[in-house]
Order: sequence, then C-alpha cells, then structure tokens
Amino acid sequence: MNKVKDIAKNTSYLTLALVIQKLISFSYFIILARYLGMEILGQYYTAVAFTTILALVIDLGFANILIREVAKDQQKTNTWLRPIIGLKLILSLVAAIIAYLFAILAGYDTLVLNLIAISFFSMIFDSFTNTFFSVIRGFHNLKFESIGAIGFQLIVFIFGLSLMRAGYSALWIMSVMAFAALVNFIFSSLVARFKFKLNILPQFNYPISRKILIISWPFALYNILQRIYFYLDSLLLGFLANYVQVGLYQIAFKIVFALQFLPLAFIASLYPAMSAYWKKNREQLLITFKRAINYLIIISLPIIFGVIAIAPDVVVLMNAEREAVWPLRIIMLSLFFIFLNFPVGSLLNACDRQKRNTLNMGIITATSVILNLILIPIFQAVGASITVLLTNAFLLILGLRACRKIIDYRFRDSAKILFKSLFTALLMAILVYSSENYINLYISVVLGGIFYFFFLFLIGGFQKQDIYSILQSFKKQKS
Repeated sequence: MNKVKDIAKNTSYLTLALVIQKLISFSYFIILARYLGMEILGQYYTAVAFTTILALVIDLGFANILIREVAKDQQKTNTWLRPIIGLKLILSLVAAIIAYLFAILAGYDTLVLNLIAISFFSMIFDSFTNTFFSVIRGFHNLKFESIGAIGFQLIVFIFGLSLMRAGYSALWIMSVMAFAALVNFIFSSLVARFKFKLNILPQFNYPISRKILIISWPFALYNILQRIYFYLDSLLLGFLANYVQVGLYQIAFKIVFALQFLPLAFIASLYPAMSAYWKKNREQLLITFKRAINYLIIISLPIIFGVIAIAPDVVVLMNAEREAVWPLRIIMLSLFFIFLNFPVGSLLNACDRQKRNTLNMGIITATSVILNLILIPIFQAVGASITVLLTNAFLLILGLRACRKIIDYRFRDSAKILFKSLFTALLMAILVYSSENYINLYISVVLGGIFYFFFLFLIGGFQKQDIYSILQSFKKQKS
C-alpha cells in the first residue's frame, strides 16, 4: 500500500476513533454527573485536573520527538525510545514527590487526596501508553492507537456504569479509570514489543538523555502552557470558590470539549494539504483557509445557539443545579472562537510559524490566570466561563494577525457567511425554544438542525459546490 493510501487510511481510523471516543466519554460524563452530584463531581474533576497538569513533569514534549525522529529513520527507533522510557521512570518519581507535597500543602480533604492518588496512577500508565503509541505513529500507523482509545473509553463506561448501578463511591469509580489505563498500557506495550519488534526496556544514558531534553524544550513549553490553560481554571475554582462550582463549570466545559471532535476531524484532513500548498501553491492555500473558516462558522453557530436555547433542559438532563445554566450559555459562545482557532493554528504550524503559536498560547495563558483570579472570587463558575470566552476570542485575534503575514486574509472576507449563518442560527434557536413545550426535545433539536441548513441554503449561505469541496478536501491527492 502506497503512502497516500496509508495517510487516508490513518485519517479514517483516527477520525472514527475520535468520534466514537467523544460520544462514549460524553455519555459517561452525563451519567457520572447525575450519580455523583455537583460537589463530589467537583472533587472528582479537581483530582483529574491536578494530575493532568502534573503530567507535564513526565511528558516534556517526548511524544513530538518520537513521532518526528522515528518517522525520519525507523532504524534508530530504539536509540530514542529506550532513553525516553528511562527518563520517564525518573520523572515519574519526581512527579510523585511533587504531587504528595503539593497536595498536602494545598490542604485538600481526605477524599480529594485519595482521588488524586488513584488518578496519579492512571496518569502514569497513560503517559507510557502515549510513548508507545507515539513510536507507532512514527511508523505511520494509527490503527492500534485508535483501538486503544476506544477500548479505554469502553472499559471506563462499562465498568464505571456497573459500579454506579451497584452504589459504589467516587473512589471506586475513579479506580476504573486507573484500571482502563493499565489495560491500555499493557496493550500498547505488547503491540510495540511484538508487532513492531521494539526493545521497551529503559536505558539510562546521560549524553543521549541530555540531547533529548535540549531538543524537547520547545514542545514541552507549548504543552505546559496548553495544559495550564485548559485545566488551571478548575483548580482555581476549587481554591477560590468551592467544589460545587467546579462541578457546575465542568458541565459546560465537558460539552464544549466533547464538541471539538468536529473541527479536529476536519483539520486532520486539511492540515497536510495546507503544508503542501505552503510550499507549492500559495493561492490555493488562501482558498483552502477561507473555506475552512467559512465551513466552521456554518457548523459552529447552530450548535452554539441551539445549546443556549435548550440550556435549562441540558442542565436537567445532567441532574445539575439551575446555576449551571449561565456558565453553560457563556462558555458555549466561546465555541465559535474555539472552532476558528483550529484552522488558524494549523495554518501557522503548516507554514513553519509554530513559535508564534507557542507565544500566543503563552499570552492567553497568562491572561487566563489573571482574569480567573479577578473573576472567580466575584462570579465563581460564571467568572471562569467568561474567562474562557474572552481568552479564546483573544487567541483568535492574535492568530489572525499572524496569519496576515502568510496569506492575504481579512476576517471581513467571511462577513457575508457570518451574517447569514448568524441570522439563520438565531431563527433556529427561537423556533427550538418556542416549540420545546409542544414537541419532544430531541425531535425539536433535529427539526431545528434541518431548518438551519435548509434555510441557509435558500438564502445562499452555501451552495452545492461547497458540499462537493468539503468532500474533496477529505480526499488525499498524490500531489
């Protein structure tokens, strides 16, 4: 099978796995939120946020190095893999010490401390799993990673649901995540060892380890900033407000996080094309970028206003307090900027502007910390949601300014599409909101979606050739 077919096949695997994983994960979250209640849910995700940030101590950009270097020369795979495994073992011990000291100094109660301990083991297994799958990515194979991702979510869903039905506590439910991570770790290590014939024993080699650390720091810096940006708000809510507010915020955060599979899947196919056009066809690069922006505007707006219209029903579905409605509505507005940041960030990376991406992430991370420290004590979960909205809008502004140095694009180029889509999305939201007392909620949502795309097509928001262009964008051309 030639490389073009391999790429198309890998994209199909990853896209399908991503969709299934997000659907299972979000379904599980709904059940978990209803079972635990807001306060314990807040404690649960405080522990998850804590260990997710702490994972940065272990994952210092090693995955990026493995993928890149193995793809360059597969014969040298063990030269990179074994020292990185050795480094990770040492860093895991460092992370354990940091976790213990910080958790004690933070004054967490017994339940949160125990949740952190269990989540820590899950994080360790996930970290080494990521190492093995990164090597396998270097071999241009995403099939096993896709199987592992879906398998992990299925184990969590099936065993977690079983424990909830039996009435077990949050500690046991968290243990399911650690068990699923262990299974995924065993699976990935066996694939690496026996399918790809790799030596997975650690190696402690100072010169090579030093070289790896020097190479990895730019990747590590971006990962650090990104993790802090995504998860620090939950920790700050726990410190500056209470665990109930963390739970309320997680309702909104998880919905937005789950919906990101749409731009992720879209950009997974467009990114290679952007990279090729940057070298060979700048005019087509501009056309592709405009299409990506326009399509994501069209996709994002009905989701945003649809969820805003039915926010009270969503909150009831998750058995959350009415206080969760406004954090959900505010954070849903940020989805517009989150969606558009995907093609902007991909363009910068494809055109060798990854340092600009890192700088932008650093700026909005600092902005996020400042805004959270100001807004959370005043508005609690609503304040954290406002921060997400403002910082994602700021990130888009920074990104578009950088894009202007690469292509001749102005956001006003998409103004017509934006106006038509916004107008149609507002009409759809009014119809859905007005009809929910007379029609089943799910039927109302489906009818609203049909109305949106049909009416937008009638007023020229998109045309038949646009649908054809989307389909063509997902086809890998030999050129």
